[in-house]
Amino acid sequence: MEAVCRMNRLGAERRPFLFVIDYKQDQVVVEELDQVNPEELLYDLDGVTNVVAANRMNQQENQTSVMRWETFPITQEAYADSFHKVIGHIRAGNSYLVNLTCATPVRTNLGLKEVFFRSQARYKLWMKDRFVVFSPEIFVKVRDEHIYSYPMKGTIDAMLPDARRQILDDPKEAAEHATIVDLIRNDLSRVSTEVTLTRYRYIDELPTHKGALLQVSSEIRGRLARNWQADTGELLFRLLPAGSITGAPKKKTMEIIAEAETYERGFYTGVMGYFDGNSLDSAVMIRFLERQADDSFVFKSGGGITSRSDLASEYNEMKQKVYVPIY
Repeated sequence: MEAVCRMNRLGAERRPFLFVIDYKQDQVVVEELDQVNPEELLYDLDGVTNVVAANRMNQQENQTSVMRWETFPITQEAYADSFHKVIGHIRAGNSYLVNLTCATPVRTNLGLKEVFFRSQARYKLWMKDRFVVFSPEIFVKVRDEHIYSYPMKGTIDAMLPDARRQILDDPKEAAEHATIVDLIRNDLSRVSTEVTLTRYRYIDELPTHKGALLQVSSEIRGRLARNWQADTGELLFRLLPAGSITGAPKKKTMEIIAEAETYERGFYTGVMGYFDGNSLDSAVMIRFLERQADDSFVFKSGGGITSRSDLASEYNEMKQKVYVPIY
């Protein structure tokens, strides 16, 4: 694959580059950092950015003062069709965990670029006339010959009574998180040795325009071979797609997703990141607003389905994630 070869070559030469890879790995952007055109693509990846200060100030001065944000989610009955297909496969033993997602029409007075500048997120990327993504979820980090992954599974409204205990004590959420941690440990063992779970089910708070959410994550670490940089492309593509947005077992679960979902994910749930010459950082492309051919917008979101899942709860979680971190 051309993209893998290019990433391997740039990695071996220790030349910094940006990468954006869609869910099916059919569309891949690989560009040296100094060649990225800010008129076509803007990124801010945990502080590494091609946004110049003057551009940021200009956007802030011209931004719309009050945000309008209306969502038009599919009905619970329509969601149930996909949900029951997934549950049928789980009960048949074809999967333990399936990440089921939907596209929700959104009406807003903000453009994609304005959402990029106004949103507060660890990882952000804007692709002209196509989409903006503001993700809280790390895919993998590589530094000092160690690879780290941070699967994120479990979301709850932070304002609910005793929300932290609720999310940590929920048996469905605990089982889902354990399954995805096991999957990611297996994925990392394909590219590294000494794979270890270093932090389990810690909580981050994510501010949104509708209030804060609590999100549960874990940290998994493995050791890479020396000079791993020369195999950067191969390393990444052996881990794709991200386990947190597919399920387990990954191959069969992707077939179930293709059967159950009613739209194309495209770049949503792909990965984005950069190589700085020595280290690598990347994020899963969740929290995703996309422009359609008719200039309307859809927001893509979803959650993990297990044998313990409740239809109404999963439907509400999918809707809860349709937000922008502007506050």
